Formats: sequence, C-alpha cells, structure tokens
Amino acid sequence: MAGGGGGEGDPEFQIAPMIDVLLVLLIFFMSITSAQVLKVDKNISLPLSDNAAKKDNARAEAIVNVRWESATNRAVYTYDDKVYEEMPPLSTALAEAKRRSDRAKIASGGPEFRVVIRGDREASVGSVTRVMSAAAEAGIADVSFSTTNKE
Repeated sequence: MAGGGGGEGDPEFQIAPMIDVLLVLLIFFMSITSAQVLKVDKNISLPLSDNAAKKDNARAEAIVNVRWESATNRAVYTYDDKVYEEMPPLSTALAEAKRRSDRAKIASGGPEFRVVIRGDREASVGSVTRVMSAAAEAGIADVSFSTTNKE
C-alpha cells in the first residue's frame, strides 16, 4: 500500500493568491491616503514657525480648516468636508467625533483625541478662538495648531 501525493519534484509556487493580497493592500493604502488628503484645504496658507515639527499621525484627531475670505472679510470653517457658518453645529460634530474616538480608545488603549486647527495666515485671532471654544464645548482639551517652517 503506497501512500502519498504522487507528486514528484518541487511543488509549484502559487503566485495568484499573493497578487490578490498585494492588490488588497494597495487599495487599502490608497484609500487611507486619499482620506488624509481630503482633510487638508489647499487654499490655506499656514503661518510660519521656526519650531514647526512633524505631527504624530498615530493620534485620533479632528482637523478644522479656518480659511479667510478677503472678498467677504470673514472666516470659513471646514471640518470633515462640511462648511460650518456657526459654531454650535461644529461643536456638535466635534463632540460626536470625540465620542467615536473614545469608544475606539477604550477598546485599543489609544491616545487622547485632539483638534488640529489649520488657520490661514490672514484669519483673525477671533475666528481661531471660536474654533477653540467649539472644541472646549465638545469636551476636547487637547488643541494643536498647524504651522509650516517654509514659505
């Protein structure tokens, strides 16, 4: 009684499953990258700072863009691809994002949730202060400012 697979020689290397896995990883990383790009408003010129450092991407955060429109002489607030005219709806959206982050933090033990304010150079201090107040109303104590060290 002879047993075995009857195969003589080396087994063949299956490349199709490996290509499937690589394509799934490629699609995953492309979707993550495009989601990060959507959070950034390219029309904002960030303030200059000599001490600007790279941010910690591992943290859960909400990025709020404050763009100054000189034509209308007012600030435009953007968070999560939505434009906010008033602060109460922005505060509600930030509070909901914090709740989602807190649930994930409990499960994984991740870092605290923060708000990153990307304020235009031309934006008034009052317009940035309104975003800070909205974050405080949402129960978010960690607020950072986005700057650049080059023109």
